[in-house]
Amino acid sequence: MISSIKPASSSFSTTTISGNISRSIPTKLQFSPLHVIKNCHNQSFNSNVSHQKPLHISTTQNFSFKREVKVEAYEADRSRPLDINIDLPEEKSSQKLKIGIYFATWWALNVVFNIYNKKVLNAFPYPWLTSTLSLACGSLMMLVSWATRIAEAPKTDLDFWKTLFPVAVAHTIGHVAATVSMSKVAVSFTHIIKSGEPAFSVLVSRFFLGESFPLPVYLSLLPIIGGCALAAVTELNFNTIGFMGAMISNLAFVFRNIFSKKGMKGNSVSGMNYYACLSMMSLLILTPFAIAVEGPKMWAAGWQNAVSQIGPNFVWWVVAQSVFYHLYNQVSYMSLDQISPLTFSIGNTMKRISVIVASIIIFHTPVQPVNALGAAIAVLGTFLYSQVNNTHFVMKYLVLE
Repeated sequence: MISSIKPASSSFSTTTISGNISRSIPTKLQFSPLHVIKNCHNQSFNSNVSHQKPLHISTTQNFSFKREVKVEAYEADRSRPLDINIDLPEEKSSQKLKIGIYFATWWALNVVFNIYNKKVLNAFPYPWLTSTLSLACGSLMMLVSWATRIAEAPKTDLDFWKTLFPVAVAHTIGHVAATVSMSKVAVSFTHIIKSGEPAFSVLVSRFFLGESFPLPVYLSLLPIIGGCALAAVTELNFNTIGFMGAMISNLAFVFRNIFSKKGMKGNSVSGMNYYACLSMMSLLILTPFAIAVEGPKMWAAGWQNAVSQIGPNFVWWVVAQSVFYHLYNQVSYMSLDQISPLTFSIGNTMKRISVIVASIIIFHTPVQPVNALGAAIAVLGTFLYSQVNNTHFVMKYLVLE
């Protein structure tokens, strides 16, 4: 590298021509990597050496304090702008505030959805129709947003919908299974079991995709599995269908995430529009199955019974759970565009804690100390998994780069 010299603390030797006497002359020199735009050869100088331009000394032969010396002068290129990345305090504060708003909105919407969803299922135990109404409401909201230009409609083609189809199938199964689980057991228990999703993610990636993980990732699964098992064994209102629904939901959402990663590669559709398209395709998949499993006759009888017991508020509950279901999922997809996967994983863990605590308080769910311990261990294991797994991902990425 060619360097220029600026005044700094250093020294060099010179020799007078007349007396061949060597002596050390203190001079201040500092090296600074600058772009070369000018070379000046065979310049002369006297004892009043000017330091206005940085100097590069190519030789010190026959160098005298009062004689000629061969030098090269370089000047910085002022025509090129300097690439300086400076994080201003205002920008950092605004970004932190934005992330905080995303998290607060995400958690609040999710808590509200789970509360109204459980209220609806307690009065109207038809999870297939409830799941269908959630997807239908979200699809309608996005269609209206696109038609009124509140949101820009995505530009899609046939290949996009082909890659979206397996994602929609997995999303539909996971959504219905989770709703079935909540119709049979407490909201807190469903979310405790759903905190075991990382274990399914590792197992599917290992045995179906052939992906290997370091030992810390496997060790982080032990508290997750142990905590979920302890919570399940000590659950007062344990139900097999509710437990299996939560487990199936975990497995389905793992495959949804895998298919989503493949489908999103090279895709320019935003997170909000991607989830909107996902909801619409899931609605088309779910509707015929909901009609076959439950049917309009059961829905009509159940609806009449719920309205007679609850009153007009029941209609508001149905609308609220449908709207908040779409909104909390939409915000979660939008947040992925603003935060890192690690931050998202931590936020998802904290969200689950907020849902468990809020549902226990609102529905007065009886919790034994051992059951609470199992829930805490499972959630802690999920947090540890998010830490070690994202560290593994970053290291793997750096190696590939």
